Amino acid sequence: MDPVIIVGAGPVGLTLALALARQEVPTVVLDEGPGKEEPRPARTAVLRPDTAALLERLTGTALDHHGVRWTGWRSMRRRQVVSEIAFAPDEPAPVHIAQHVISGLLRAAAADQPLVEIAADNRLDSIEQEPSGVTAHTRGPNGTYWRGSYLAGCDGTRSTVRKLQDIRFPGRTAVERHAVAALRTELPWTEQALLHRMPPWRSSGPFAGEVTARPLPDGAWRLDWLLPPGKDLITPELLVARIRETLAGWTDGATPAYDLLDTGVHTVHHRLARRWRDGRVFLAGDAAHLLGALGTQGLDEGLRDADNLAWKLASAWHHGPHEALLDSYQAERRAVVAARLRATDQALPGLRGGGGLRHIVPGTARGHDALLTDGHLGRGALGAPGAYTASPLAPRHLQGEIPVDTPRGAPVTDVQVTAEDGSFVRLRDRLGRGTLLVLLIAPGTGVWDRKHWVSAGVMPRLAAAVTALPHPAELLVAESYPGAPAHSVLLVRPDGHLVTALTGVRPADLYAAAEATVGGAVEEGVGVEAGVR
Repeated sequence: MDPVIIVGAGPVGLTLALALARQEVPTVVLDEGPGKEEPRPARTAVLRPDTAALLERLTGTALDHHGVRWTGWRSMRRRQVVSEIAFAPDEPAPVHIAQHVISGLLRAAAADQPLVEIAADNRLDSIEQEPSGVTAHTRGPNGTYWRGSYLAGCDGTRSTVRKLQDIRFPGRTAVERHAVAALRTELPWTEQALLHRMPPWRSSGPFAGEVTARPLPDGAWRLDWLLPPGKDLITPELLVARIRETLAGWTDGATPAYDLLDTGVHTVHHRLARRWRDGRVFLAGDAAHLLGALGTQGLDEGLRDADNLAWKLASAWHHGPHEALLDSYQAERRAVVAARLRATDQALPGLRGGGGLRHIVPGTARGHDALLTDGHLGRGALGAPGAYTASPLAPRHLQGEIPVDTPRGAPVTDVQVTAEDGSFVRLRDRLGRGTLLVLLIAPGTGVWDRKHWVSAGVMPRLAAAVTALPHPAELLVAESYPGAPAHSVLLVRPDGHLVTALTGVRPADLYAAAEATVGGAVEEGVGVEAGVR
């Protein structure tokens, strides 16, 4: 079968390629550039713990060696500390890392992966779809025709794939603007991010009285100053003056020594593609959505797109097209991003001076600061990972379903589990293999050798039920899971979202849930033509 064509060799496209390779699907990544990314220290990303874990699985590299995992978060208003959050050493925390470093790690992993081919100097020119596949024509020094089974447009804001498929991209322009500087200096705190609103040294000029400081490796920091609406020109002289003023304010004295590494102006747009699927063509990342106001992270959402799409394309590649499963990519991911955009747009007037947030936060500055903190830390309506509660893949009418602390459709908690070979691993380590995960909660099993309990109690019956499922599945055992009683059984999707939790071993419910998760029973004669719009 033909490989999957991925247009765009940025972090989202490379993540999708490696995620498909992990599931034995070959890909061709069309890169319009020469095959490398220019280092830009001021262009960074904050990754939530689960997306950081995704990149670590795919690259085989701990991101802590290349970025900074925050030890805490501080929110200040004028001279007062409004809130301070400390992350325990074993507590999941955001990771701040330069985007070119992410791309470098992904490219290095792709170079070692025989199922991934990166085709440099190939600019997409046209796409043709047929019932059996898709053909892409590229121009440039290495331009040619490429034949694929599916095509994913991960080609950014000005996506050629989106334009060729005539998919509208409505939304708002310049929702926020920030002046950005990456510099190396010594601040009164280390590895702790800071949001400072209305700093007391605020002077006149084209700055709006809010600055964020986020640590990078080797004593470097990224500083973002919110700019007021408009198109005021930010000259190098203005930015240097603000850098010196800000650093002096934080150190209560003269400006400390600093080494300026990079500067820029970051403009945030909010846009959402009308369609994320057109037959065998899909959109992901900035090609499908733009967001980033109030601390939300567009790249983080793009990586979630790739994780969601990968296992569904892999299933279609190995087992034949299943329209309900492929359609669910748009239904799930677009709904989550749309909800985040709505929440951000509702919050913007109150947080930026319009007074429109009274129905959410009762008009307090402290409440506004808490909402901004949620956006930056990946919490609440602005930042928390989306749950696919209304997914078309959600099972219906399961008699043995019980609630646990993870809502149905939300990412699972990363607990320690025992794998089928008896090894102790983290639950997230078993994700992304294209298999469903069946997790039995069995207190006490962690202190016994696997041979003593694998054939005892409910295990034989559960193992037989797992073997009979309509999709490949792996049986895992955990001592505990938040909110789950002993002997309950959790079904987890390949991308780490909870399908259901069942009370005890219920083979019929487990089968029905697994069948729904992969799109239901395949109807005779249904092909990809049904998905062509």
